[in-house]
Amino acid sequence: MASFSSSSTLKISNLKLQCSLILVLIGVASAQLSSTFYSTSCPNALSTIQSAVQAAVKNESRMGASLLRLHFHDCFVNGCDGSILLDDTANFTGEKTAVPNVNSVRGFDVIDTIKSQVESACAGVVSCADILAVAARDSVVALGGQSWSVQLGRRDSTTASQSAANSNIPAPTLNLSQLIPFFTNRGFTTQDLVALSGAHTIGQARCTTFRSHIYNETNINSTFATSLQANCPSTGGDNNLSPLDKTSPTTFDNAYFTNLMSQQGLLHSDQELYSGNSGTTDSQVSSYSSSSSTFFTDFSTAMLKMGNMSVLTGTTGEVRTNCRKTN
Repeated sequence: MASFSSSSTLKISNLKLQCSLILVLIGVASAQLSSTFYSTSCPNALSTIQSAVQAAVKNESRMGASLLRLHFHDCFVNGCDGSILLDDTANFTGEKTAVPNVNSVRGFDVIDTIKSQVESACAGVVSCADILAVAARDSVVALGGQSWSVQLGRRDSTTASQSAANSNIPAPTLNLSQLIPFFTNRGFTTQDLVALSGAHTIGQARCTTFRSHIYNETNINSTFATSLQANCPSTGGDNNLSPLDKTSPTTFDNAYFTNLMSQQGLLHSDQELYSGNSGTTDSQVSSYSSSSSTFFTDFSTAMLKMGNMSVLTGTTGEVRTNCRKTN
């Protein structure tokens, strides 16, 4: 009897284990993102977003970089959950006023417009987090970069964190020895770090983010530094802008890496990727400089990985009808 009881208990335990594993697998499957997530529920979602992004970038080419940056700054703070879009409330101070974002991150009005258009097509279906991911891809394409298949199905967070934004977004003052662990601790390889940094082939930066680099550092071309000082004085003019890629700031190409090889990176963190002394990432910068297709491929791969960071799926979070506030 004891033997029969023990055997039966073992069988029941195994059955429970198998059921648990099946439930886990179902949960994992339901949590996976898919490029066809809205093919039935909102078939015009992607084309609607694309048209709106193209119009915004045509109106102001800099907006492409701004929309791409919104996705970056969203994903690096508690995952790609649309939290960066939330306005402050009585219950929390959001991410818009965090040090890396205040007076810097922009494009919220464009996202509002896109959301409104998507809501008209299919109310309460497409998340703000997914709109950010698609808009980032479409911005790259609108400025001449390579497309990729965005994975969809993210849900929106119901809160935001200023403190997390202050600590989780990489600062332009970081050294390579700080950048590498910052990215590896978030699941990225050093290759991903360099590829994602290539987003700086478009857009502009404020004087306050590169002043120290152009006045106090030696890993910068002296003529380049002097040319920047006219628009970025040693005091004042904090919000004066300069292009991150001096060669082609409104074209998504590989010129950013060529600039690094001649010590013409605008930010300290940019130039840290290339020292010219066989540094950790020198060879990769050189590779991207000589092959735009290699850069485009690696950038697309890294963007897909970034877009998967701590996403909310299934029944977690919500699909906001207004990206600035919870439902």
